[in-house]
Amino acid sequence: MFLKLKGLGAYIACGGPMPGGHVGLGQVGAALGKGLLAGIAGTGAMTVSSTIEAKLRDRGASSAPADAAAKVLGVKPDGEAGEQRFGTFVHWGYGTGCGAVLGLIDAAGVSGAPATMAHFASVWGAEQVMLPALDVAPPLWESEPVEIGIDVFHHAVYAVATALAYGYLDRH
Repeated sequence: MFLKLKGLGAYIACGGPMPGGHVGLGQVGAALGKGLLAGIAGTGAMTVSSTIEAKLRDRGASSAPADAAAKVLGVKPDGEAGEQRFGTFVHWGYGTGCGAVLGLIDAAGVSGAPATMAHFASVWGAEQVMLPALDVAPPLWESEPVEIGIDVFHHAVYAVATALAYGYLDRH
């Protein structure tokens, strides 16, 4: 059984592969689940890369993602320990959730390097729009080139690690 969404040429199926290469609802759900799990792996890899980089450069962790989430959610963590816990929660929650985007990209029929590049572009691009819009980080054109390069590197680590984990989970 399936339902065609008029005007979109998309199908939602209740199980099994659809004729003509359409993706069923169960397949989309499985792709989302694999993406979430892969997002955990990607977040772990990004955590390692950013922790090493921060130690090498003698800098603290970035608070911009947590500051953005606090603004959006209207919360104020209590004290330094509360801010650290909230920042950790936001980092892992956001990274895990962004893994679902890779699952959707895969469910749309894009895989391999093009999917990894699209995933990287969506995650890093979202950061470049959201953080300046929430006034917690400067826009790209006001950032130092070395800081842009480091940020790109960490997001590339995330995207590649997420893709590798997704590929592992998606093997047949």
